Amino acid sequence: MSTRTASDLDEPTIESRDELLSVFAKGEKPPERWRIGTEHEKFVYRLSDRRAPSYAEPGGIRDLLMGLTEFGWTPIEEGGNVIALAGQDGTVSLEPAGQLELSGAPLENLHQTCAETGRHLEQVKAIGDRLGLGFLGVGLWPDKRRDELPVMPKGRYKIMLDHMPRVGTMGLDMMLRTCTIQVNLDYQTEADMVKKFRVGLALRPLATALFANSPFLEGKPNGFLSYRSHIWTDTDPGRTGMLPFVFEDGFGYDRYADYALDVPMYFVFRDGRYIDAAGQSFRDFLKGELPALPGEKPRLSDWVDHLSTAFPEVRLKSFLEMRGADGGPWNRICALPAFWVGLLYDQSALDAAWDEVKHWTIEDHNRIRTEVPRLGLAAKGPRGRDFRTLGKTILDIAASGLKARARFNGVGDNEDGYLDPLRRVIAEGQTPADRLLELYNGEWAGDIDRVYGVKSF
Repeated sequence: MSTRTASDLDEPTIESRDELLSVFAKGEKPPERWRIGTEHEKFVYRLSDRRAPSYAEPGGIRDLLMGLTEFGWTPIEEGGNVIALAGQDGTVSLEPAGQLELSGAPLENLHQTCAETGRHLEQVKAIGDRLGLGFLGVGLWPDKRRDELPVMPKGRYKIMLDHMPRVGTMGLDMMLRTCTIQVNLDYQTEADMVKKFRVGLALRPLATALFANSPFLEGKPNGFLSYRSHIWTDTDPGRTGMLPFVFEDGFGYDRYADYALDVPMYFVFRDGRYIDAAGQSFRDFLKGELPALPGEKPRLSDWVDHLSTAFPEVRLKSFLEMRGADGGPWNRICALPAFWVGLLYDQSALDAAWDEVKHWTIEDHNRIRTEVPRLGLAAKGPRGRDFRTLGKTILDIAASGLKARARFNGVGDNEDGYLDPLRRVIAEGQTPADRLLELYNGEWAGDIDRVYGVKSF
């Protein structure tokens, strides 16, 4: 999640709707300026007892962050606590229960993305070895109860943790027990954004199936392949879901702004602290009638903050966030941006992907979204087409898009090879979650502790 460091009170207040839409319009870039921003989270645990470390304990999360400063990272503080790091490779930040996230820098190609990921993992493992910490790349804590997990000292998390139980049954699970991978991508025009949004929203369940990696809850199989994805179905209906209006005629910046304005607020950031505005209306804020800040109107930074508190399957800010994949090991971190870059950054591939899904109805989208977390590749698309077959077609399209980009590394390889982990999933018909369940029911003999021996990174 975003890390704020200043209140930006020198900004003028928002006085027109055009200022709201300007955030989206300013994201427009010509193709030569398109970049790739990859975000990935991992669980941190103590090697000695598999416990999730707290923030302040010796050898805990704070010490992990401070250890990383040896590699040139600069601490970011909130309330006197170091809660993030800034550097050339982006930002290292904390999720609510101490999950460690790298929000990578905007990069030109996937070779750079994978190198950035590799540097980060080498650094955290070096510090982790010294502190007795390990890192687990899955989508859900496989064995931890909520009450076994710490909470990080970030103001926005206190507000969210208090608010979540009021609006859903699994919001606390989302915050405390999940890890994900996502990629942030650019668009050229409003029309280009619309097409990419539609393709991304339609194929997001396929990405969930390919990356499904969360089959355990509190030490036992949970009945899902991506329980992390299932959690989002009852986190907060006011800010999650498939957004059917994206497929309607006339969708664009204006319609998305209306959606975001109707998303209930969480907070306002002022004077270095988060003010609780949970459940209040940004529309009231625009009128100077926000109960949390009576008489005050929002700045553009408040609007940008608010956009980050909507959690649809694909999210629009000044770029598109392709969400919905379970956490995983190094090669799968590289595979997610390869999947979406291949589909969305080449016009022929984008057109071909849209041809595959443009006939899907809203009922199709909703049914698929419901079925995939449980069934993975066994889910059926429209007309009974299984997701394994669809996956092969879509991966072929993504590969063609990556080859057309012709971005080569130092030994002459293009970006197509980063799709190999997904090709194996399709060829074997077995997601990472299927493999974990096979081990659990076989050689592990039901011993969930063995999951910590699986090579995560």
